[in-house]
Amino acid sequence: MEILVVTGLSGAGKSTCLRALEDLGYYCIDNLPVPMLPALVETKLASPAPHPGPTRLAIGIDARAEEHLHAFAEVREQLLAEGHTIEVLFLEAPDPTIVRRFSETRRRHPMGELPEAIRLERARLRELRALADAVIDSENSSSRQLRRLVRDRYGTRGGALHLVLMSFGFKNGLPSEADLVFDARFLQNPFDVPQLRAKGGFDGPVRDYVLSQDDAREVLERVESWLRFQAPRTIHEGRSYLTVALGCTGGQHRSVALTEELHRRLASEPVAEPAPVLTVRHRDLEQALADTAHLAC
Repeated sequence: MEILVVTGLSGAGKSTCLRALEDLGYYCIDNLPVPMLPALVETKLASPAPHPGPTRLAIGIDARAEEHLHAFAEVREQLLAEGHTIEVLFLEAPDPTIVRRFSETRRRHPMGELPEAIRLERARLRELRALADAVIDSENSSSRQLRRLVRDRYGTRGGALHLVLMSFGFKNGLPSEADLVFDARFLQNPFDVPQLRAKGGFDGPVRDYVLSQDDAREVLERVESWLRFQAPRTIHEGRSYLTVALGCTGGQHRSVALTEELHRRLASEPVAEPAPVLTVRHRDLEQALADTAHLAC
């Protein structure tokens, strides 16, 4: 059975992630006491045909059940020894972001008064964070973006690699979900990609731009070559997702052009078998376009 433990700071997006996982077919339970996890797995596996229990569980664990948190490492080892897969997803955000979110929703932090409650929660969750397979900083992610990230990361199973190609801007921070990050800030920036998109898409002008620069072509060839090396080995390792991020200064020009051209290349000649599921995300361009549309309303 596949078990995904969703944990982290209150206000960082655990509930949003669990709702997205439920939409993907996971059996989700929030705030489950850690010692009850093996019993839950056993119960679900024992569900009779023709309605067998789900093979994917998503379990929310938070800091309130402090007396049970120290048992997690032992429970995790027990489940792994029984042949289950278990992954820990830890969500966090900077203290000012958490304070702002609770202020906006007028909710009380479950650990008490802010900001002391955040310090206490971080301390209680320190061991769980150390065991995390993935840590996501949701500071710059809206609920919609976080749901999409979860769909990208956990929506594809069954042997096919879900390969996410992302553009971003370094000035807005590194994408915490990225497995590989490449820096394209040294490339020339001779045009405005959003204007090109408005005039009919990326295919002509953007591809001409990429192919006209020796440095840009070499960046693409090196990234593509590395992915052809890593992707089959990622599948062999048993992982079903890989996020590759290409960054420029603002995330609206050079990185967008490179990401689109990389997608075109990988779509025409897959980097692994079975062919990965490709997804393109332009983190900062999409946010800029959304802000522009909001101001126009």
